Amino acid sequence: MTFNIETERLILRELRMSDLDGMFELDSDPEVHKYLGNKPVKTKEESQKIIEGVINQYAERGIGRWALINKETQEFMGWSGLRLNTEYNMNGFTEYYDVGYRIIKRFWGKGYATESGKKAVDYAFKVLKLPELYGTTEMGNQASHNALLKIGLKYVEDFYCEEEKLNLRWYKIENK
Repeated sequence: MTFNIETERLILRELRMSDLDGMFELDSDPEVHKYLGNKPVKTKEESQKIIEGVINQYAERGIGRWALINKETQEFMGWSGLRLNTEYNMNGFTEYYDVGYRIIKRFWGKGYATESGKKAVDYAFKVLKLPELYGTTEMGNQASHNALLKIGLKYVEDFYCEEEKLNLRWYKIENK
């Protein structure tokens, strides 16, 4: 898969093994995982398996999260974008597309989740022609809640996710 979308400040491209150090920085930070069940990775091998899993999603499903790259500095800042979730039941859904993002802490608060998320929604509706798109946040994650609303998703309801053992919020946007 060769994929490249640009925004004013960002490049969204497929994840690569060369992103390993950045993925480890991202996913080994307990603050990044505060609203994700607080399960940071402990080794680069774990980060490698995450990247391999996303690369497999590209091959098997035609979509997966994208690397979030600073256009000016070429730094890896995290990931953003779409995925087809088929792993487990989420709020009564067993197969759905969602939009999400995870950003290295030093890049928080600069609007990157919103900027990349808007491009992901645009791609979902204009290229993939999806009828709807979903998102989730942990109930206490106000910054992510705000970003999903700015992207255009609407809050639907709160629910408990048994698999993740988390109280989550459910969001939806429809292709009009």
